[in-house]
Parts: sequence; C-alpha cells; structure tokens
Amino acid sequence: MSGDLVLDWPDLKGSCDDEGIGVTMKWTKLGKIFDPTQHRLSSNCHEFAQSPQCLVFDAYVRIYFSTREKDKSGKYISHISFVDLDKAFANILQISSQQVIPLGGLGCFDEHGIFPMNVCRVDENVFAYTTGWNRRVSVSTDAAIGLAISRDSGLSFQKVGKGPVLTSSLHEPFLVGDAFVRQFGVKFHMWYIYGTKWVEAGAGQAPDRVYRIAHATSEDGISWEKEGRAIIAERLDSDECQALPTVTYFDDYYHMFFCYRYATDFRKNKNRSYRIGYAYSKDLQSWHRADSDVGIGVTEGAWDSDMLCYPHVFEMDGEIYLLYNGNEFGRFGFGVAKLER
Repeated sequence: MSGDLVLDWPDLKGSCDDEGIGVTMKWTKLGKIFDPTQHRLSSNCHEFAQSPQCLVFDAYVRIYFSTREKDKSGKYISHISFVDLDKAFANILQISSQQVIPLGGLGCFDEHGIFPMNVCRVDENVFAYTTGWNRRVSVSTDAAIGLAISRDSGLSFQKVGKGPVLTSSLHEPFLVGDAFVRQFGVKFHMWYIYGTKWVEAGAGQAPDRVYRIAHATSEDGISWEKEGRAIIAERLDSDECQALPTVTYFDDYYHMFFCYRYATDFRKNKNRSYRIGYAYSKDLQSWHRADSDVGIGVTEGAWDSDMLCYPHVFEMDGEIYLLYNGNEFGRFGFGVAKLER
C-alpha cells in the first residue's frame, strides 16, 4: 500500500500548458502486484516486467509485459510474457510458459526485441501492436510498430507480416514505437512516439534519444495516416522525452497518461527520471497538459521511490485502474493504482 505521495519535481522549467479541468485526480496505490525475479518466465527470463498492459476477461485480467534475457554476446533481448491475475490483483492464476510472439528474423525491425506490446479486442480477435527494436552501430537502437493477431484469446499471436505497420518517415526519422490503439467511434486511433534527435550526454558516453508523442488514425487498424505533429507540449525543456501514452474516456473528457523525463542523466538521478504526466481533450485533437492534476507520484522508501514509468490505464467492472513500473524501469515488476472517483 502507498505511503505519502511526493508529487513535486525539483527545478521544473520550460513551457507547460498546465490548466486543468478543475479536479485533481486521486489514485490509491494498491502496491506492487508482480515481481518477475520470483518466477521463471518463458525464454529463460528472470528479471524485468516492463510496460504492463492488460486484457480484461470475465473472471480475471491478463497483463502482458516485456521481459529480458541475455544473448550469447551478453546483450539484452526483449520478449513478451503475460501473467493472469484475479480481479483483486491478489492471486496469480497463470504465467505464460510458451512463446507469446516470436521475434523477427535476421535484419527485421524486431530482430532484437519487442518492447512494449499493446493489445485490444477487434471483433473476435485480439490485435497486438508491437514495438519491435533492433540494434544500430552509431546509436543504440531503432524501432518501428508491428501488428500481430491472436485467435486464441491472447495466448499466442501471429504476425501479419515481417515488416511494420508504422515506421519512420520524412519528419519522423527514427524510433517510432510505444503504440496505444483504441477504437473511438468508427476509427482506430493510435498514439505513439517518434524520435526527434540524439543528444551527446558527455565525453565517452553513448548518445541519448529524445522523443515526442504523436497521433495517427486508421479505418481498419492496419493502414495508418499520421497526423504529422507532436501533440503534447513540453514541460521540462525542449529535449523532454515523452513515452508510452495511454488514453481513456470518462466524465466527458478524453484523458491521456504518459511518462516523461529529462533526456540525459536519468538512469541514476531520480530528480531527472520518469514521472507520470497527464493531458485531457474534448475532441482528440487539442490536448491540454495538466500534470498538476495527475494525482500520483513517487513514494519515499518504496519500490517506486525514484521513478514512475510506463503507465497503462484501463477500465474493469466500472472502475479505472493504472498499471505502472517503478524503480529501475521495471526490473523488479509492476504495480497498480485505482482511481477514486
């Protein structure tokens, strides 16, 4: 359970459209609900349960996440696993023991991993939008968004092809990923991120990436049209990194949650690491950032004392929940919070 929430972030500066709708949200933390280090996952993975995203069933909730193992060279590769929990998040019913979705072949966009994977029901099937990544030489990685479909209620997924459904383009040159897809009205809407540049952190250090949130629409969930602009204002500075948007609708507004951080010195410095941001919209076009209304922050002395990252909001049995990772980018699992309405 949560202790005292610490919602401030020292030395905030820069532009911020922080005019809320007049109501500060209140999230009750229900605690960490899954720790991968206590279980043997598929593909010999023993740590990391990043970017938890769920599929709700009548009697339980299935939570997909990205985990890691080391290849023969000692470098990490990312796999998708899942855990089934009861709706009280108290009991583990099943942990995936077989491959959920295969990685890409030699030279493919998802050769070295999938992180994250967003799922949604489409008719009788489950669509999975994957962020496939592959290693590069001058920088660490590149990414694109793929699509796979499950016809067995999300136990396994088959890719629709070897390539991505959304990737880099003229003004979004690299690092396209973190898709969140939902149907609102007759259209599919995708919120995703794209890289804007790589920055030098310091002498002898590898370049760090900068990325922003964007939006695309589709008639069928396969062919996408990009809106072609960053849709969320920066809060920290012009190099703010925004990741993993998740969108829901309640109380006459669309609500977006995401995580954001400084571009450099964020891995060990908790004052520059991820926090959860918030924006709202009436029309899915204009988004007003209001981080001061988000209602959730780090908890001193807890598993999420240094960072909050990779949020996923969902509705279950009339209640709204938020899955998220804590310290060390989800090395030791994920927790859940419930919105008090």
